[in-house]
Amino acid sequence: MEVFRAKIEHLEPIAQLFDQYRVFYGQNSDAIAAKMFVQERLQNRDSVIFVANDEKIVGFAQLYPSFSSVSMQRIWILNDLFVVATHRRKGIAKLLLETAKQHAQETEAIRITLATQISNISAQTLYESLGYTRDEEFYRYSLKVSDF
Repeated sequence: MEVFRAKIEHLEPIAQLFDQYRVFYGQNSDAIAAKMFVQERLQNRDSVIFVANDEKIVGFAQLYPSFSSVSMQRIWILNDLFVVATHRRKGIAKLLLETAKQHAQETEAIRITLATQISNISAQTLYESLGYTRDEEFYRYSLKVSDF
């Protein structure tokens, strides 16, 4: 198993996994839009995508850069983490998270932030086993501004 940073030549398999990831979270499959979205991320370099390869790409993690104004340092938002069903419970998600952490350290980030569904106990267990802590100090809010 190898984990590496994705390049444009990995677009097709990542886009397929990205579409599966969206379906996992209750969205309708849209392979064309998924491919366009991933292609834009890779071409614009506005996210970092790490992939796990086991003779084919079987998982990915996508991080978006941001900053903490209070600490005046970089943070990374781990927005997406997905492993195909046939390869789950084999340590792949852990490997992707460890690679994300290494990337954050190499880019001198202060932290990685993420969110997960309240019902996703297995993900929460994994995150906490790797040292992620649930925020008990702040509430998170979001504002929907479009119906796109």
